[in-house]
Amino acid sequence: MALFNRKNNNAPSATATATPAVDPALAALTGDYAIDPAHSSIGFTVRHAMVTNVRGTFGEHEGSLKLDGSDPANSTASIDVRIASVDTGIADRDGHLVSGDFFDAEKFPLMTFRSTQAEQLGGDKYRVTGDLTIKDVTRPLSIDLEFNGSATDVYGNERVGFEGSADILRSDWGLTWNAALETGGVMVSDKVKLNFDISAIKSAVTQA
Repeated sequence: MALFNRKNNNAPSATATATPAVDPALAALTGDYAIDPAHSSIGFTVRHAMVTNVRGTFGEHEGSLKLDGSDPANSTASIDVRIASVDTGIADRDGHLVSGDFFDAEKFPLMTFRSTQAEQLGGDKYRVTGDLTIKDVTRPLSIDLEFNGSATDVYGNERVGFEGSADILRSDWGLTWNAALETGGVMVSDKVKLNFDISAIKSAVTQA
């Protein structure tokens, strides 16, 4: 099910003025959605000591989606993540992450993403591009997502689901702390994979 359609700017003029048919199933998705934090996950994976991966999640986040089924390229996304809610399963490591060595959560409590563009990559795969802000640095980020479908839950809520990821270099956002290993290499990789598993609920107004 396509949510974002590329426009063909090179199409003949005879077809350029034609109004494309809108899939009723897509049109029905149009509306405002709130990300459901209880059924969504935002986290990361990073290489530790050159030999294994550490995984973490942020337990507190909120966000919204605006989906346009008739013109999916108009769809947008906004996400706020509370840095102090980071959880890697080890309290001491979490404390280090929120300290001034890394996120400095007391001074910069939120990580934010604001979309600026969306495109279809083929099938149910999409790319959403926007501005990611960590600490006092804002840089562009593209997130590859897969649309998992839509459904009405047992409470009558209309839901949509997406999952995906994006690779970043943490040093691009000023997260540069590291320690050298005696055997060569560093304690924490610069490359970090951001992971998104999103369930969003259509607002009551747009469900009506």
